[in-house]
Parts: sequence; structure tokens; C-alpha cells
Amino acid sequence: MARTSTKENKTIYHTTRESLKLTREAASELLETIAPERIEKIENERCLPHPDEVLVMAEKYKQPSLCNYYCANQCPIGQQYVPEIKVKDLSQIVLEMLASLNAMNKQKERLIEITVDGKITGDELKDFIYIQEELERISIAVETLQLWSERMLATGVIDEELYNACKDCQTEG
Repeated sequence: MARTSTKENKTIYHTTRESLKLTREAASELLETIAPERIEKIENERCLPHPDEVLVMAEKYKQPSLCNYYCANQCPIGQQYVPEIKVKDLSQIVLEMLASLNAMNKQKERLIEITVDGKITGDELKDFIYIQEELERISIAVETLQLWSERMLATGVIDEELYNACKDCQTEG
């Protein structure tokens, strides 16, 4: 049985491993390419994980959200361009997406008015920024749904073979 650390402010990598009740040695065996000493350094923030290590942890721990966390919080490029996605229930994701789509639907005509001449004037700027923010909320909702799907596939809640077959049917038809 793995001993649970009493350390406060554990990293996401630490809490994820512990939630699986794995020691660093057992995690190292599961991860295959990351030594227990390296896991300890990553978990205690003495070094940042490499992207390939995060990919392995995300896959083997069945936690695709680790990739988003790394990109949004630890990758210099991602910190600027990738929003952190919070794991949510499917119903909450769908309701947030629908609310944003409804708000955007109301702004569709205004967006056309603003952009028809290829310029954004001072009196249009406030509306344009609002529309941009609404589009960002839709984008985040889509990313959250994607992350939810990946987690359900990784944990076997959604049958991966059936999922891929359905996706193939969509691209063919």
C-alpha cells in the first residue's frame, strides 16, 4: 500500500499519482520511461516535466487533463495561448456551450455590421470585444468537451472502437 504524503500544496502530478494509489516506484514501472527519482523531482517542483513525460503520464494515468495543465501553466508558449480547462460534468459543459451559442446568436447581426467594411471603429470596439469574449467562451466549452471525451475514452466509459467507427462514418458521409 502506497504511503500518502502529508505535504501541502501538492502538484497535479503528485495528486494524480496518489489518487491511483501508486508509489513512485510503482508509477515508474507503469510509466516505463520515467525513473522514480525523476518523478520525485517533478512532483516536488525541483524540475519541470518534459512534454514527452507529460504525454506518458497523461496516457498511463488515464488523465488527459495533465496535457492541458502542462500547456496552460508550464509551457512558455502555452502559457500565452492555451487556456487552462477545468474538468466538468457533461451537463455543465453542454449548458455553458448552449448559453454562449445563444448569446453569440444574438450578436451575429452586430458582428456583420462591425466587420462588413473591414475596419473596427471606436464606436464598434466595445461590441467587438464583447463578441470576441463570447467566442472565446465557446472555444473553451469546445475544448472542455474534447477533454471530457478524451477522459471518457481513456477510462473506458466510452467504447474507443465504437467511437472511432462512428467518427469514421461521419467523415465518410
